[in-house]
Amino acid sequence: MAFDKPEDFYQSYAAYKGYLTPVIKPKHLRWYDHEFWIPARCTADTSVLELGSGTGEFLSYLKQKGVSRFQGVEQDKDAVAAMESGLEPHVHVGDIWDYLDTPSAEAFDRVVMLDVLEHFSPGDGVRLLGRIKDSIAPGGFVVARVPNMGSPWGGNHQFADLTHKTAYTAKSLEQLGLAASYKALAFVAQRRGSPFRRLAEDTLHWILSKVLTVTPEVWTANIIVIWESLVVDEADN
Repeated sequence: MAFDKPEDFYQSYAAYKGYLTPVIKPKHLRWYDHEFWIPARCTADTSVLELGSGTGEFLSYLKQKGVSRFQGVEQDKDAVAAMESGLEPHVHVGDIWDYLDTPSAEAFDRVVMLDVLEHFSPGDGVRLLGRIKDSIAPGGFVVARVPNMGSPWGGNHQFADLTHKTAYTAKSLEQLGLAASYKALAFVAQRRGSPFRRLAEDTLHWILSKVLTVTPEVWTANIIVIWESLVVDEADN
């Protein structure tokens, strides 16, 4: 078994991840409300496509929020097997590229990628965002979460997985989006931990912001970006 490229480590990915069925608790609802629902301006009528659903934690969240139409795409059958029972009608088991190449009858209001983009090269990231355009309804958004390498704490997530190919900061996420004709509308911090820990982090970040000459736009270890597709003038192509 050769391990020469990042993709080779998917051969032992299920053993490394140790997949378990997610249990959605009130804290998960609060987290996703802050990181997705509120900044992406969602309602129960908002349709959502998630690319790279893993074990389905976010899909279970959408189900609990009462979203009427949502779809997940995941090619790892071991991850799909760990999903909450009842999600099967909402999951396409297969490759993301193949799914996006298949014409869909309806577009989605939001396309979500949580901990997915870092598994692609920058060039493939641009191509992926380009393919996604056909799956976004007018006025829709793309929401992505990646390790935040603009933060001192982002490396713990970025380098914990040998399948990761690209490291991002807020500025490089803006650059990636512009290359694919998207505008970054907002960057959102992923806040986790107890209220005391969040207060302690905020205090530390405030102090660091006062003494450092260069500080990140977002301090947290993971960062969420919300993109809006730009209208491209065909005459410019």
